[in-house]
Amino acid sequence: MSSLSSVPKQPPTPHKWMFLAVLSLGLFLVGVDNSVLYTALPALRTALNTTELQGLWIINAYPLVLAGLLLGTGTLGDKIGHRRMWMIGLVIFGIASLAAAFSPNPWALIAARALLGFAAATLMPATLALLRTTFTDPRELATAIGIWAATASVGAAAGPVVGGFLLGHFWWGSIFLINIPVVIIAFLTTLAIAPANIASPEKHWDLLSSLYAMFAMFGMVMFIKEIAGQQHMWIVIASLISAIAGAVAFKLRQDKLVAPLIEFSIFYSRMFSAGALAAGMSLFIIGGSELMTTQRFQMSAGYTPLQAGLLVAVAAVAAFFTSALGGAILHIAGFRTLISGGFTIAGIGLTIVYFGVLQTLLWLTITGLALMGAGIGLVMSVSSTAIIGSAPKSRAGMAAAVEEVSYEIGTVFSVAIVGSLLPFFYRKNVPTAIQSSIVDGLAHPTLADSARAGYDAAYLNMLLLMLIFTAIAVVVTAYALRGNPKETPYAHE
Repeated sequence: MSSLSSVPKQPPTPHKWMFLAVLSLGLFLVGVDNSVLYTALPALRTALNTTELQGLWIINAYPLVLAGLLLGTGTLGDKIGHRRMWMIGLVIFGIASLAAAFSPNPWALIAARALLGFAAATLMPATLALLRTTFTDPRELATAIGIWAATASVGAAAGPVVGGFLLGHFWWGSIFLINIPVVIIAFLTTLAIAPANIASPEKHWDLLSSLYAMFAMFGMVMFIKEIAGQQHMWIVIASLISAIAGAVAFKLRQDKLVAPLIEFSIFYSRMFSAGALAAGMSLFIIGGSELMTTQRFQMSAGYTPLQAGLLVAVAAVAAFFTSALGGAILHIAGFRTLISGGFTIAGIGLTIVYFGVLQTLLWLTITGLALMGAGIGLVMSVSSTAIIGSAPKSRAGMAAAVEEVSYEIGTVFSVAIVGSLLPFFYRKNVPTAIQSSIVDGLAHPTLADSARAGYDAAYLNMLLLMLIFTAIAVVVTAYALRGNPKETPYAHE
């Protein structure tokens, strides 16, 4: 450890903003790797001969491990020091990126993606903690956190575009190799200008809780996949049992811990619970929509990966701007109006996308995607405020962890459901000879047009399903936020 002093060494003022840029680079990597594979799945199917199950886990291994570990890695950072945690995360991220780029088969890539998720789980809490150490002036800190939050959004938005561009010029491994120079620059700059490492060895990190959480999510993802596939009933039952067992074990573990990762009484606040639900549903809707849209326009409409990435970037860019708007007008409009109203706007956007695809009107599809993104952007900014603002000061760190995990869980389940039901609906809409996969269907000498039509029908079915989820989000959040609750059971804290 570079220092055990209770007073951190502050970097010179110019170095503060340079270090912010370095932290933002790391956070940008985390965001990009969450969505960079949306445009790469068709290329991976060709290069590595991936099955539908392998494709699902190639994408989902990253956010699943990230979500499972996020609740505890902040505490681990407190224990060993967030500067050290940040640097460890960078090293692991670089190693995992190399392993992913040169993976010889799908399961090796899945393992590398899981390691990337572990690295991301060490980086994310460390970035925010280091900002608080570096920027002691409240105004500077507020500005730095604003830039930090915007960087995460830009990274997620850039993922499909970055992936599409690289796939258009290089082989698929380039989408991971691009991380290496960023990792090296961030690591060396951290050595030069970062604040000293501050450790608190007395802090307790509970790895077992994180493993239980991942076990529960793993079981649920497999349950969703096998239910859609309708192939192995024993896997369906085993997956459901593991999901329930993991969730129960996690809850029992938290009840026993002196300092649990989550105190479930925090969810007694309607504002907090509605915020967490809205955060998860917002990522579920926009993430799922982006994933299935990039697949449809590449597989059925013949778009290049870059063209498909630019198409879905419309939604992400719209979300970025309305996210800032939501925070600015929250005091005027209120939580219920912006959260439930945002989901309503997103639903209107998805409806427009449906008719745009049905009538093959690209401008209408783009308009719908932008409107869907704009609605989700309102939800995202305000739901974060609802979560953090309604928690007691003594549980601020816990609330921040729940916020981050809610978003990651939304991503995990959007990939699981879209990755499972899109092939399911495809099989229901095509002849038996091409039901194995859309790739085989497109390669069939006489049934390629039937494959494209079946995939379009599957995409439209998924849009309707996403609309149902959005309508549920509108109703549930409107009910939970009735009366625009501002007081919480912990207001006295």
